[in-house]
Amino acid sequence: MILVTGATGNIGSALLRELHLAGAAPVRGLTRDARRASFAEGIEAVEGDLAQADSLKAALEGARSLFLLSGMGAEAEVLAAARQAGVEHVVLVSSITVQTHPHLPAADENLAVERLLKDSGMAWTILRPTQFASNTLWWAQSIRDQGVVRAPYADIGLPTIHPADIAAVARAALTEPGHQGRTYALTGPECITVRRQVAAIAAALGREMALIEISREEAHRQMASFMGDETADAVLDLTGGDVNDELLKVRDTVPQITGSAARSFQQWASDNGAAFR
Repeated sequence: MILVTGATGNIGSALLRELHLAGAAPVRGLTRDARRASFAEGIEAVEGDLAQADSLKAALEGARSLFLLSGMGAEAEVLAAARQAGVEHVVLVSSITVQTHPHLPAADENLAVERLLKDSGMAWTILRPTQFASNTLWWAQSIRDQGVVRAPYADIGLPTIHPADIAAVARAALTEPGHQGRTYALTGPECITVRRQVAAIAAALGREMALIEISREEAHRQMASFMGDETADAVLDLTGGDVNDELLKVRDTVPQITGSAARSFQQWASDNGAAFR
């Protein structure tokens, strides 16, 4: 039994599709509201909240593998509950910032979860992806309403990753031998700037779109209103204010593990164009 947490999110939903297509069985998807879940036939929807480990008892019953996202809840309690339930292997999605920007609070928090997992007594695989292509959904409202993207650091490119590639690596780690005790840094196939991302979304929509480059200060004011000062500063550092060679490095981990080329941002824009219409 494989339990996938965050089953309706960008990575979890893609992972359920990967497992279904691979014929992996049985599989459960954890969601806060099973009535609203729409999973493929044969995938069991179970309710639970990662912030409340006690709510996972039914979901963990009989599970031998667990897919877990760092930063989603009470990880120490969740890992303890998983071990007590008999889970043998955990695939954890952490962040590449653990190695590129260890001084950031969020990176330190991710590293703490990694250490909890390594000390848990269960087998582990750790995935450290870079910036998600899906982060550009932050622009969706302004694209729909005005056909405009306002963003800083328009010409700094990062090796943005398609969440489906994180899912593909997770599927391999959950179903194939040789991945236990391994830590994988994951990136997309190339560094792509904000300017090129906007152009790719415009191409996917078949419409013109404007990019207005704004200052870090203006971007911080906008972002801090819904994510707080500290998180806004960290995001802005990672998207252009404090990039380094380690963050910009394009890695071939995805094709090495999955046997398929990493998906481009253009592919992500084509797959998700409806979100911007």
